[in-house]
Amino acid sequence: MATQPHPNTPGMIVTCAVVTVSDTRSPTTDKSGQLIQQLLLSANHVVGEYKLIKDEPAQIQAQIEILAQYTIFDAIIFNGGTGIAPRDTTYDAIEKLLEKTLPGFGELFRWLSYQEIGSRAIASRAVAGVYQNKLIFSLPGSTNAVKLGMEKLILPELVHLVTQIR
Repeated sequence: MATQPHPNTPGMIVTCAVVTVSDTRSPTTDKSGQLIQQLLLSANHVVGEYKLIKDEPAQIQAQIEILAQYTIFDAIIFNGGTGIAPRDTTYDAIEKLLEKTLPGFGELFRWLSYQEIGSRAIASRAVAGVYQNKLIFSLPGSTNAVKLGMEKLILPELVHLVTQIR
């Protein structure tokens, strides 16, 4: 791995909200939401909120608006609803609110996904950006996709990105 141009602040703890977007999952069957929480906690970050909401654009945007008002949250991590099926509206809802986008997140996520699942990676609409000084990440709902996005992209850059926003 290349040397990082801006080293992370040692011991910095990031407080995150985790939101699963699904019409079918419940808190007990939400393996991806549980995995995000476990990975954040294992990295010594804080999960300040966990929500499971329906794949409805108004609900997704309302959740962002509500969570963005809380100063304790540095980041909001969504999973689910990033494909192209008619009920997959997470990307559309989030993208409209982002004040700044991180195009490299989606690009790298799809590139890494391609290495694991081949050309089906093109259907992913993973996205990240900033809204009201909060990092917003949106991952597909599959547990493998969540693991990939968290371990390869979000966790390695979370502290750095939050530091940049502050």
